[in-house]
Amino acid sequence: MNRFEILVIGSGVMGRGIAKSFAAAGISCAIYSRNASKVSGIDARVALLDKLPPDAPTLVIESVPEEKALKFACYAAIESAYAGEPVLASNTSGIDLETLAQPLTHPERFIGMHYFMPADVNTMVEVAPVRTTDPAAVDTAVRLLEAAGRNLVRLKRALPGLLINRLQHAILHEAYYLIDEGVASAAEIDRCAREMLAPRMCITGLIEQKDISGLDTHALAQRALVPVLHHGDRPRRALQDLFEAGHLGIKTGRGFYDWSGKDPDKVKAEAGRKLNDLLDYLEQQR
Repeated sequence: MNRFEILVIGSGVMGRGIAKSFAAAGISCAIYSRNASKVSGIDARVALLDKLPPDAPTLVIESVPEEKALKFACYAAIESAYAGEPVLASNTSGIDLETLAQPLTHPERFIGMHYFMPADVNTMVEVAPVRTTDPAAVDTAVRLLEAAGRNLVRLKRALPGLLINRLQHAILHEAYYLIDEGVASAAEIDRCAREMLAPRMCITGLIEQKDISGLDTHALAQRALVPVLHHGDRPRRALQDLFEAGHLGIKTGRGFYDWSGKDPDKVKAEAGRKLNDLLDYLEQQR
């Protein structure tokens, strides 16, 4: 086969998961990697390529590390090979999509398409246009994502972090502040998230719950609490100190928790299984 419907650039965990999600739906998909000979763990239904295919895919999904130079080089190669024919999507989780679109020859074909870990289990995908995006490019991407059974969040415009990461980082920023200030430990914060915030949000979401509980109570509480929340514009040391010391979580054996003696693949697989079970249960409750 010379032509693939989907081409994923990048063979990391996210890239492999994204490709698997399309292949599982019977959509022809390939992964391109400069180091294809060293790549393992690719789903058998996904082709692994060490060079770009000759025929333009319908959709190219960039999932390379979060470095602008790498992404720009990737886009230049795609545009050179296919002259703007495919829709080009970035799976970036934080870099401003408008910035990524600036050097493109065909910015009208560019969109944001953000998956969540694990990409083959978590069906939610954020889709966002930049200012120059042709609506037809979004429609093409949406059609393919829906064919793959993805649960879409279709944003009206792109902004750094899109929707879900902005919400997540707002919560985490306050959580790291509470750790830095000695108010609560990581384990205590996680317990509150698992046993209180998460179950309630599973049922009513974030904003609907406030409609149910009463906006008068909520508005007055917001007036009292928002002024005393941590609104600093610098990343908190609780996370940055671990990062700078090389403690990267389960991959290095230590992060906020001690992961020594744990098998990373088994831990991730078990978390993915539990998430899948939970998503199946929530689907049944709709």
